[in-house]
Amino acid sequence: MNHGLVAFLLQVPLPSVPPTTPPFAVGEILEYSARYGMLRPGIAQLAVVKVDTVRGVPSWVFSFTSEVSLLRFYSNRSKLTSWTGQPDFVSRRFLKEIEEKGKRRVEDFAIFPDSGFYRRGSDTLTHPASAAPIDDVAFFYFLRTTPLVVGQTYTYDSYYRKAVNPVTITVLKRERMTLPDGSKRECLVIRPVVEDRNGMFAKRAKARIWLTDDAQRLPVQIESTYSFGTVKLVLSRITLGRGQ
Repeated sequence: MNHGLVAFLLQVPLPSVPPTTPPFAVGEILEYSARYGMLRPGIAQLAVVKVDTVRGVPSWVFSFTSEVSLLRFYSNRSKLTSWTGQPDFVSRRFLKEIEEKGKRRVEDFAIFPDSGFYRRGSDTLTHPASAAPIDDVAFFYFLRTTPLVVGQTYTYDSYYRKAVNPVTITVLKRERMTLPDGSKRECLVIRPVVEDRNGMFAKRAKARIWLTDDAQRLPVQIESTYSFGTVKLVLSRITLGRGQ
């Protein structure tokens, strides 16, 4: 799914190592209800699935799944899976499985950060990758580990497809939001932009993410704009991971 106040611009390098104790763990599942006006057209889920190994590197396996159907004129089922290194928090594989309006496509990206390139599926052609690549799904978890200050815009040359960098993150404001248990928390309202025409954080999607302004940094709402209107994903259930 795919959104300035800019007090000033900071050029911030991506941290080479994530926090010793990240605010998520294997088994964490965040479930969302999709909202389009008065309609409830679908569901979505962010999950920390397991720890796997990619080319010898222990890696988080993150997933983002969604299912949206709007009055028979639009339907989308997506599963995005990320393999992101535990020691360095860079992506080494990114799998996109998407069924949209009855058409299915699968894109499997093998990312080689040490060599500075990625490959798509069985294609032998190489494409430039950033020095510390992060894919769309890992990006959610990167935001949860990164210091963010209201009124500032941060730029990163870290999206795995080097050609569509930079990524910009604008921290717009704080806003009080309701969690699934009825409690209320202050949240940072984030506007992420990747210069990718069709990506989850494409400029035209006007994406917004609401992150709790606390140690958990839970994404409690994700908003994107399409040609037919704005769809919100609202957090509806939290399952904590092991040790959280």
